Amino acid sequence: MFDIGFSELMLIAVIALVVIGPERLPKVARTAGHLLGKLQRYVAQVKAELGEELDIGELHKVKSQFQEAAQNWQKAITTEIGKTEQTLNEAVSGREGGAAHSPATGTPPADRPSPELELVSAEPSPQLELELVTEHNPSADKAGTAAADHFHRP
Repeated sequence: MFDIGFSELMLIAVIALVVIGPERLPKVARTAGHLLGKLQRYVAQVKAELGEELDIGELHKVKSQFQEAAQNWQKAITTEIGKTEQTLNEAVSGREGGAAHSPATGTPPADRPSPELELVSAEPSPQLELELVTEHNPSADKAGTAAADHFHRP
């Protein structure tokens, strides 16, 4: 910070010895040391507070950018969902409307399954059968029966 060399420090020490005197010089040096320590701690504290404020300001900036990106993403997703819903509604209404025969196959579209829309069977798949295995516990049977009676009453 200050460009003070060893020769300048020696000159200041000699002037202080002459002006203050040898009896009070140790006490003044101690007081000056304490004051310099307090000044250094104060400067470090101010630097830390400024750093925190800059970090907080930067965090607010990042937060606002993130919120803006999230809002843009939400708008894009909403737009795409709307387009997809409109396309599906048009496909379903075209299918229900009994459109003319398909020029490629000569069959009506209602008779031919659409590659975009596949009907899902309501029957369970044989691969999804589950087996319930429990140990026999008579006290659990009584509680289970009471609960089943409660829920299966007409």
